[in-house]
Amino acid sequence: MKDKILYGYSALFDNPDDIIEAAEKTVDAGYKKYDVHSPYPIHGMPEAMKLPPSKLGYVALVVGLSGALTALLLMYWISAVDYPIVIGGKPLFSFPAYVPVIFEVTVLSASIATVLAMLFIFFKLPNNAHPLHGTEYMKQVSSDKYGLVIHAEDDKFNEEEVKRFLESLRAKEISPVYYDENEISFKPRLLEPKFIMFLLATAVITSGATYFTLNKLLYMVPFNWMMEQDKLTPQSVSSIFADGFGMRPPVEGTVARGEEFYPYKNMPEEAGKYLINPLPMSKKVLKLGEKKYDIYCSPCHGYHAEGDGRLRGQFPNPPSLHSEKVRNWSDGRIFHVITEGQNAMPSYSTQLNEEERWAVVNYVRALQRALNARETDLK
Repeated sequence: MKDKILYGYSALFDNPDDIIEAAEKTVDAGYKKYDVHSPYPIHGMPEAMKLPPSKLGYVALVVGLSGALTALLLMYWISAVDYPIVIGGKPLFSFPAYVPVIFEVTVLSASIATVLAMLFIFFKLPNNAHPLHGTEYMKQVSSDKYGLVIHAEDDKFNEEEVKRFLESLRAKEISPVYYDENEISFKPRLLEPKFIMFLLATAVITSGATYFTLNKLLYMVPFNWMMEQDKLTPQSVSSIFADGFGMRPPVEGTVARGEEFYPYKNMPEEAGKYLINPLPMSKKVLKLGEKKYDIYCSPCHGYHAEGDGRLRGQFPNPPSLHSEKVRNWSDGRIFHVITEGQNAMPSYSTQLNEEERWAVVNYVRALQRALNARETDLK
């Protein structure tokens, strides 16, 4: 045994209390390089060993923050620089909308970097050999014993003193652990041809199995039963109905639950004649109308309703709401246009409830009054 290189001395214990006491005394004795093994995690063991925080946390922190910053800058450049589009009056770069993506990229990049760092840096993959592998000591601590190993590379290590120290801990079995020849001569080589070929084979097999599963297997009986069902799916062609559409419009006169029937469908003049604005011209109502107008109306009509929207020619500009024709419309007539739409303008009855539409009408009146002030308004 003299020609072998000593890895350390191992000691076995029968219960978790003894191994915790042994770890505490090992720390008190001044040993720095040692390890504890048990068949399951033991509560309080990290404190007893006085283990420092894992360096893996720094890897996760740095890579996670780098991933978050990269995602943030990429989405900002796409949304605000390369392809700016105004959607519903929102700013070009709306940070809250990107928080879920940033969070996912942060977690994904940090977790992948942690695993890769653990395997290739801390564990030195493809080197998977270790002096304890296959020893009787490891077999027992993997079953029903608890063990402690003091490494020979510890600055305080002395073979005779270590044996006497382990005996003082009332260890059941004390034995030396030696390096095997292949462990001594092995030099970690990440680019070893055998390891690279293993990674390539794993990638090819995984990719092939994924491709076959998603593109072939799911289209075979019986795996395709859930996909090929006798039903109509949205946006699909149907041979049942004469118009060929699978999606059907609601039955004429249908009113959704919680909604009220609009009696002036396709009757703009009657709506202008009989509909009366139930909301007062109050500060609260105008604030609500301004908010909804800026979101849904200003992209086309502009913030002052002059027909100077922000769509940059992507959609026909609407006429100004300050024309004499619109100013002479009743509130009910404007409400009808918001509810049913007119010409290229679609209905906003699904985006705005009845109260919000009347609030928008009041805000439009305020804009008209502001840009078409009467002489009496200046006094």
